[in-house]
Amino acid sequence: MKLPGQDAIARQADEHLVTHRVKLPRKMVEHPIRQVAKRLSMALVVLVATAFIVYADRDGYNDNSDRSLDLLDAFYYATVTLSTTGYGDITPVSDGARLTNILVITPLRVLFLIILVGTTLEALTERTREEWRLNRWRSTLRDHTVVIGFGTKGRSAIKTVCATGLKKDMVVVVDPSEKAIDAAAADGYAGVIGDATRSEVLKRAEVHKARQIIIATQRDDTAVLVTLTARQLNRGAKIVAAVREEENAPLLKQSGADAVITSASAAGRLLGLSVLSPSAGMVMEDLIQQGSGLDIVERPVIKAEVGRTPRETDDLVVSVVRGHRVLGYDDPDVGTLELTDRLITIVRATPGTQVAPDIRPLPRH
Repeated sequence: MKLPGQDAIARQADEHLVTHRVKLPRKMVEHPIRQVAKRLSMALVVLVATAFIVYADRDGYNDNSDRSLDLLDAFYYATVTLSTTGYGDITPVSDGARLTNILVITPLRVLFLIILVGTTLEALTERTREEWRLNRWRSTLRDHTVVIGFGTKGRSAIKTVCATGLKKDMVVVVDPSEKAIDAAAADGYAGVIGDATRSEVLKRAEVHKARQIIIATQRDDTAVLVTLTARQLNRGAKIVAAVREEENAPLLKQSGADAVITSASAAGRLLGLSVLSPSAGMVMEDLIQQGSGLDIVERPVIKAEVGRTPRETDDLVVSVVRGHRVLGYDDPDVGTLELTDRLITIVRATPGTQVAPDIRPLPRH
C-alpha cells in the first residue's frame, strides 16, 4: 500500500482549530466592501455639499471664536451638524442662513444618517437573513448528493449526476478552497469550505442525511480518510470514490466505498485503446462525455419487453441488472427479461435523455 504524505495527514489530524463554513448559492450581488465604499462616498458628497452651502452663505453665520467663517470653519460646521454633535460654537444668525438650515441642511443631515446607519442595519439584516436561509436549508435537506472536491473530477461527476434530473439544490460541494466553493456557489450548488477528513465539516454538509457521496479528492490518502469518516457518519449512503493509483483501490473498498474508480488506469486504458484503434477510442470518449453523441443509461424494463431476450429489445442492451447482480447481455443466466430487471443500454443522446438514477442501496459486505 502506497500512501504519500502520511506525515501531513497526521499533522492535520492533530489540528483542533479548523475554519469551515457553509456557503449557499445566491444571486450575484455587489461585493460588501464595494457597497460600504459606495455609501461612504455618498456620505462624503453630502458632507462636502453641506460645507459649500454653508460657505456660500458664510455672512449669515456667527463663529464665537473669531466672528468670521472660512472654508475650514464651513467643513467643521457641516461635520458637527450632520453628525448631530452640534457644539453651538458656529450658529446661523441671519434669516437666510436659518431658512437654509431648515430646508437644506436638515434634509442633508437626515440623508447623511440614513446612509451611515443604513449600512449597519443592512449588514445586520443580511446576516440574519443568511442565518435563516442556512437553518432552513439544513432542516429541509434530505437524500442529497455530497461531492468532496470541486476539481475536474468533481465537476464532471456533478454534471453527470445532474443529467439524471437531480436538482442543483440537492447537491452539496465540500472543498478546502474558498475559490472552489465560490465557483460552486456561482454554478448554483451549496458549498462547505473545510477539510473533508474532519467529521464536523462533513456534518455541516449534512452527510449523515445524504443518499450518495462522491469522493473526488486530489490525493489517495485524503480519499481514504474521507471515506472512513463519511462511512462512519452514514452507514447507508452509496459512496463512490476516485483514486489515482490502482493499488490503493482495495483500501478504499475496505474503508467503506461501494465503488472505486481508478482515474489513472482508466485514462491509460483509453490512451492505449486510442493507439490501437482511434475509432474505438473516439467511441469510448463519446460514451464518457455526458449529453453528446452516445450515452450509456440505466432504465427499468417495460411491460412490452417482459419475456424477451436482451437482443430482442429496441435498445442496444449491454448488461442486465437483476437483484444485486450485473449480468452481461449474453450471460446464460439472463434468459428472458423480468419486470423487476433494469437494463444498461447505449442510446443516442438527446436533450430529453436522462440517466435513470438507481435509488437502491448497494449491499454491504
